[in-house]
Amino acid sequence: MPALQSQSYIFDARPHYPLLVSVKRYWVPSLESTDGDAVTLVLAHATSFHKELWEPFLEDLYDQTTTSPRHNSPVPKIRDAWAIDCPNHGDSAVLNEKTLLSGYTPVFTWEEYAQATHLILNGFGKGIDVDFKSRNLVGIGHSMGASAIVLAAAIHPFVSWSSVILLEPMFIGPSYFQSSGKFLEEGAVKRRDVWSSREEAHENFRERSFKSWDPRLIDLFVRYGLRELPTAIHPEKTQGVTLKCTKVQESASYVENHGRMKSQRFLPTLCKEVPTHVIFGAIGDIVAVDNREYVQEVSGDGFKTTSIVENAGHLALHHNPAGVAEAVWNILRSAQAVPSKL
Repeated sequence: MPALQSQSYIFDARPHYPLLVSVKRYWVPSLESTDGDAVTLVLAHATSFHKELWEPFLEDLYDQTTTSPRHNSPVPKIRDAWAIDCPNHGDSAVLNEKTLLSGYTPVFTWEEYAQATHLILNGFGKGIDVDFKSRNLVGIGHSMGASAIVLAAAIHPFVSWSSVILLEPMFIGPSYFQSSGKFLEEGAVKRRDVWSSREEAHENFRERSFKSWDPRLIDLFVRYGLRELPTAIHPEKTQGVTLKCTKVQESASYVENHGRMKSQRFLPTLCKEVPTHVIFGAIGDIVAVDNREYVQEVSGDGFKTTSIVENAGHLALHHNPAGVAEAVWNILRSAQAVPSKL
């Protein structure tokens, strides 16, 4: 397959929105379609990660254009994909380093991610000269990113998703909190966040933290998820690397509850207005398998399709990006985007 191309942007909606947003466009020139029904994918990542971790998924998705059996089914037309960093994650976190020190802890609401996505897609700022309102938009969100995609459709003027795909959405019932406590936010605060070099970090991730990941994603996390010291929260450390999304901001994102619940409440409305699909990992790890029944209930049984990715848990994008790509490809192929009523 021809190489995946990318271009980076910085979206700036100041003074109306105080946080800068790092965005990256991806496309394969020989496969790019500018037909009116070609889809533009909008990608929103999970908590503690960043936009570049979508790259293996995109490579595997484009691979489907040459390897997937046709069976007289239409081949989805893809114009491009736009991956957006949450404002306190990835390169956005570096851009907003000083701003995030005040007012964005102990809680960083997922509505911030939705608002940033909404502003970009409506062109309410500078830095990206693209009319997304004329595009056939397919929103794909993973975990926290799923809530951002849902909530972006609830902000006026509404983002007109032609379809939405939610990967392991973090829609969870009261029983989850009763059984799990605060292990996510507490784990974030306790996690290691300084390494002597990228090489040491890579070895640590490969052997311990991310050993169940696709190796491509470990490489990308080391390349794009880390930054050189010193930083605002580690001014005394002058050698080595640390996380772009700080432990404090990661924990603040896990503490979030209001935006998550708001997205759950809006989900049935979205499902009525827009073809909405859900994808789960087959393995119950961070979120139990039986939580799927709760997610279906929350949706009002409104999902158009439900897919299961084998050999993957909540971090399905990291465990099995090829499996996620196949599921998304099948959704795009079997149900060509239908214009939204929103």
